[in-house]
Amino acid sequence: MKRLHIHVAVEDLAKSVSFYSTLFNAKPAVVKDDYAKWMLDDPRVNFAISDRARVAGVDHLGIQTETSEELAELSSRLKAAGEVTRDQEATTCCYAKSDKAWVNDPQGIRWETFHTLGEATTYGEDEPDVKLVAKAACGAPVKAAASCC
Repeated sequence: MKRLHIHVAVEDLAKSVSFYSTLFNAKPAVVKDDYAKWMLDDPRVNFAISDRARVAGVDHLGIQTETSEELAELSSRLKAAGEVTRDQEATTCCYAKSDKAWVNDPQGIRWETFHTLGEATTYGEDEPDVKLVAKAACGAPVKAAASCC
């Protein structure tokens, strides 16, 4: 079974942890100096926040798989539809080791499909490419460094 993933960049981690803990009626499963993550079953979501000097707001969306076979199936579907994925194997990001396939939707929103292999002691590296992720109020593209999770 897959789990929706949402990563939000925040300005004040402690305040945001308090807010989301109240909203979800649960404490985060992972808390670091720059990152927190809830693994919720109702709704079934991997919800992460970080304050890693990024613009506040939704950073990226994703689908977390329980098996490498589910990840391969998602990645294959995207490629069969003509989408270009950015695949990462055994990468460390968001205090976890994962295999991933990144893709941008038609609006430029970054989607991460991933299978977590285990925990890591460091945050790790962001996705290497810079992607167009939003448009400013006047319609000009805004570039943001990619992040992981």
